[in-house]
Amino acid sequence: MATHMPSSLEIAQEAILRPITEIAEELGLGPEEYDHYGRYKAKVDLSVLDRLSGQPDGKLIDVTAITPTKAGEGKTTTSVSLTQGLGHIGKRPVLCLREASLGPVFGIKGGAAGGGYAQVVPMEDMNLHFTGDIHAIGAANNLLAALVEAHLLHGNKLAIDPLTVTWRRCLDINDRALRSIVVGLGGRANGYVRETGFDITAASEVMAIVAVARDLFDLRERLGRITVGYTWEGEPVTAEQLQAAGAMTVLLKDAIKPNLVQTLEGQPAFLHCGPFANIAHGNNSLVATRTALKLGDYTITESGFGSDMGMEKFFDIVCRVGALRPNAVVLVATARALKHHGDDPEGGLDAIERGGANMQRHLAIVKEFGLNAVVAINRFPGDTDEEVETVKRLALEGGAMAAELNEAFERGGEGAADLAEAVVAAAEAPSDFRPVYELDDPIDAKIEAICKRVYGAEGVVFLPAAQQAIGRFTELGFDKLPVCMAKTHLSLSHDPSLLNAPTGFTVTVRDIRQYTGAGWLVPLLGDMQTMPGYGVSPAAFNVDIDEDGRTVGLF
Repeated sequence: MATHMPSSLEIAQEAILRPITEIAEELGLGPEEYDHYGRYKAKVDLSVLDRLSGQPDGKLIDVTAITPTKAGEGKTTTSVSLTQGLGHIGKRPVLCLREASLGPVFGIKGGAAGGGYAQVVPMEDMNLHFTGDIHAIGAANNLLAALVEAHLLHGNKLAIDPLTVTWRRCLDINDRALRSIVVGLGGRANGYVRETGFDITAASEVMAIVAVARDLFDLRERLGRITVGYTWEGEPVTAEQLQAAGAMTVLLKDAIKPNLVQTLEGQPAFLHCGPFANIAHGNNSLVATRTALKLGDYTITESGFGSDMGMEKFFDIVCRVGALRPNAVVLVATARALKHHGDDPEGGLDAIERGGANMQRHLAIVKEFGLNAVVAINRFPGDTDEEVETVKRLALEGGAMAAELNEAFERGGEGAADLAEAVVAAAEAPSDFRPVYELDDPIDAKIEAICKRVYGAEGVVFLPAAQQAIGRFTELGFDKLPVCMAKTHLSLSHDPSLLNAPTGFTVTVRDIRQYTGAGWLVPLLGDMQTMPGYGVSPAAFNVDIDEDGRTVGLF
């Protein structure tokens, strides 16, 4: 008779955590290299990178996925599973994940701590305010917005054209009403009347800057390079010119330090930064990954959404900035998602066979970057043995080096031991990592390379606003920057209704933003929004306090 499995929140609340001091000591950190945030969290000082600069890097494993359903396919759970599985087989892994944004926590996807017996803990802290990093990022972003408005009001010595101000405010909640707003109403004392808007904090340039800064001084320099708008003559105006970068850095001097926590089985985990992969670059911080590579034999990092999203950005942007060389990829797949892409969510083997084309397209994307892939099959309740075996066969036929069932949700690290063994083998195998475009390529050529070589598009159409942006950015010398595509995560194309492995489609680029502080350009594809909104029944409806004062309904 089957026994009832506790909820993920119940498992996390009942877990006996080790003091973070023990985790830090086992990881090789000295007591002066981390600061406690309570008993089970710590901030790691960046000085550890200087101390370990001569230490060789461990293996770098990127966890990504096929095109997900709206509920996700358990990629974070798989990242934790693999970490616990590597620990189970006697390896020294370090996990790197992004911090949870309150937007999705209270939306449809829930938290970002894994699930079942494959979690990082303390789960409640990490899914809510954690160490305050995201709040600090929002404060720094909005300080710059306020200083722009004050400059315009008090003489505008830099001769900023108010209608060219591109800097937007941000908020860590999905509030669709703030996508487009008007500021400055109520008279001259309240500022210059103009249209602007909010982005979700995870999609802000300040989040991106913290995520790719190499140290505090690099952070300060990048913040100063932020473009907030243009003068009447068309020259860019920066945060440095507005004398804002110093104060922004002070607000972020603790936020740039990686956060150390633990898995349910005691492996170290860095949770740091939280950029979305459908809008931003979708990976945890560079300093966390670089620190993990020095401290462990295997670093497991998760890239947001599918291989066409966070993985592409990790390889084409983050690995360039950080001089990183990944060793293997784990591609998460589920029978549920393949049925979805087979256009029959309640179907059987035939639907999986049809939807297998999506998984095989993602395997081809991994090969496009010259790396080996292991498919991790997440099994959901109701998946039959025959369905799981069909997914495995399709993965191997599509070029996966291995395909293994991940059962850590119910069994912990032991349930991911086979997956861990396969990943170790893939990381040791020869590979030929390479990006899909060169930085010297023109802006439109970079975008076309991603659309054609990664998404599988037949062509690209640049709307007038995008064409004008390409011309302007080329004149300003921004054309050597990488590109960070903002598109739907629900399709390999820019159209969320095109499921499976679409062909013959044309990608529409409606506009391009400059992230000169972070160091890339952001093409906006289709109708992609940079501030999400809540649906009819968001997860927030289920979150509450019980009669004992404990959180319930968080997942």
